[in-house]
Amino acid sequence: MTDLLTIGETMVSLRTPRAMRLGGDAHLSIAGSETNVAIGLARLGHTATWLGAVGNDEPGRLIQRTLRAEAVDTDWIRFSDTDFTGFIAFDQPSHDITRVSYHRRGSAGSTLTASECIAALEGVQPRLLHVTGITPALSETTRAATLAVVQAAAAAGVQVSLDVNYRARLWSRAEATALRELLPHIHTVFASDDELDILTSAEDPIADLLTTATEVVVTAGGKGAWSHTASGTLHSPALPVTVVDSIGAGDAFVSGYLSATLDNLPPEDRLTRATTSGAFCVTALGDWESLPTRQDLTLLTHTQGTALR
Repeated sequence: MTDLLTIGETMVSLRTPRAMRLGGDAHLSIAGSETNVAIGLARLGHTATWLGAVGNDEPGRLIQRTLRAEAVDTDWIRFSDTDFTGFIAFDQPSHDITRVSYHRRGSAGSTLTASECIAALEGVQPRLLHVTGITPALSETTRAATLAVVQAAAAAGVQVSLDVNYRARLWSRAEATALRELLPHIHTVFASDDELDILTSAEDPIADLLTTATEVVVTAGGKGAWSHTASGTLHSPALPVTVVDSIGAGDAFVSGYLSATLDNLPPEDRLTRATTSGAFCVTALGDWESLPTRQDLTLLTHTQGTALR
């Protein structure tokens, strides 16, 4: 058994600290919402498995090697001889304004099938299944795969979480309402405050979502986050840190929240670990590189500029 199974597309990333058109040095890494969460869970001491398809190429091998180095189980990666590994480029034309360019249409990641997702679910027997709204946006095949694995997991008693993670480059808001078909099988919903209308048209979106979900967790950047359950609402403020790069903060938040869920912590402690993980992520460049270990979690209680000797 594993603590977490997550599915989706991970890409090779290229990042420059200024406008890319100016050239100069670039940092090569990997990027993917689902693997960000898997790495976050692994760093916090849990077992995590990622299922995805990559090209049988050097970019695909970089993804495999990076995940292995972060203790994420890669046994379920499929290497395609006919499709390429997706690519994403980040540049920063101004402080904490990140511009994203995708090169992923027709990539190996968009060919993930329902049968391989179900096989992975049965093979690793996870305590949690985590999916995002990115994977169903990649192709009809991945949309069907996401629905199938979510249905199968819920039927098997596996707790399923969904992070909306809306990407306007991949589909319109109207198209993204397809995520509503997942909701009857979702235990925990993660959404930013401007994504709730994708999941429901109800006048009171939280109340509507709680008719099927057990938890609805809403993030609002610097305003913090809220956890809504049938027992009530809790709020956790964002930690006061200097933001260097906000990319990946949502995934860091989710990894902290799911980690605390696996540790059977109460909702207020789940929010605390989630906001702490998110705060770590924004203090350095990269999607996942600054995610905390369990030993790191108390570091942000120190005054900024403190030297721990």
